[in-house]
Amino acid sequence: MRTLRRSHHQVEDVWVLRDVSFSLPAGSSLGVVGQNGAGKSSLLKLCARVIDPTSGVVRTHGRVSALLELGVGFHPDLTGRENVFLYGSLVGIPRAVMQQRFDEIVAFSEIERFIDVPVKAYSSGMYLRLAFAVAIYAEADVLLIDEVFAVGDASFQQKCIERIQILQDNGVTVLFVSHNADMVRHLCRQALWIEDGRMVAFDEADNVVTAYMEQMAYARVRNDQQKDTHRWGSREVEITRVEFLDQAGHAVPRFRTGEAFTARLHYQAARRVEDPMFGVAIHRDDDTHVNGPNTQLANFPISAIEGAGSVDYCVAELNLLPGAYEFTAAVYDHDGRHPFDHQHRLYPFWVEPNPIIDEKYGTFYLPSTWQHHPEA
Repeated sequence: MRTLRRSHHQVEDVWVLRDVSFSLPAGSSLGVVGQNGAGKSSLLKLCARVIDPTSGVVRTHGRVSALLELGVGFHPDLTGRENVFLYGSLVGIPRAVMQQRFDEIVAFSEIERFIDVPVKAYSSGMYLRLAFAVAIYAEADVLLIDEVFAVGDASFQQKCIERIQILQDNGVTVLFVSHNADMVRHLCRQALWIEDGRMVAFDEADNVVTAYMEQMAYARVRNDQQKDTHRWGSREVEITRVEFLDQAGHAVPRFRTGEAFTARLHYQAARRVEDPMFGVAIHRDDDTHVNGPNTQLANFPISAIEGAGSVDYCVAELNLLPGAYEFTAAVYDHDGRHPFDHQHRLYPFWVEPNPIIDEKYGTFYLPSTWQHHPEA
């Protein structure tokens, strides 16, 4: 029967990972980035020995603790308390040692009231809290973390990050998979970019993440432009293109924090339009809405437009901190109710570090000074 089936069903080998090779010294940290299905989670499972490689070798030194998927290593019918000891036995920690660490684990997870409840009754957030607490208190030499922070609240995420940083300071090697570019930059010194199972880049975290986010932005913009889902309006006036200009008037996609920035909106009006309103918006790639000015709010009236022309949005000092940004260009009627052409987040640009500005946390750079006033 197997022979007969082969004549009707073609079998295809799919390589989840291939030609991926790197080394991670003890005490260092590596972030792994890539699209869904790129092979990131499979890489962590190989390092955790959950699966074996078809070819090649994976070598790890020391005890490995892994948080691969929500609740992996937990049995749903056992209580939280029982699962703590079950996980310890799976990674080779004696029961007496886990007993000593038990109170710290429960305190970190913040689910004391429910520690004797079967974990199948836990919410996803409770599952994460307990699983993460057990994994980080296993005193491993290597800590493997898959994308799990998404189900935790902001305060617990910060708590986890602070704990990971303590482990890093104590010499624990961290391999971290995440879609959060800022978190990879924050936690990892190096980054590995995987695409379709192959290694695209392996370098300093900032360089790899920046290149990855640029490609993702271009891909998203091309997809949105083809689908035309991020553009709407009656098109009596069309924005034909947008240029980003530096201080010298050159069209560039990258700027440094604090540099001059000009966005030039080129338009084509099919007929004479009285009192049009041009507007723009800037979003960071994490969906943070930075601003949304327009000519009406700026008290910059344009009496009429007809035919081709352009409108400049000028910023003397672009005090955005380094990252990837998306630009919206739009033109409406005078009341801002009727869109002629609204192109939502279709123009990416990047802000790079300025060597004379060390600030890097948040979205904006606000020029400021410090003062100290000791009491007498």
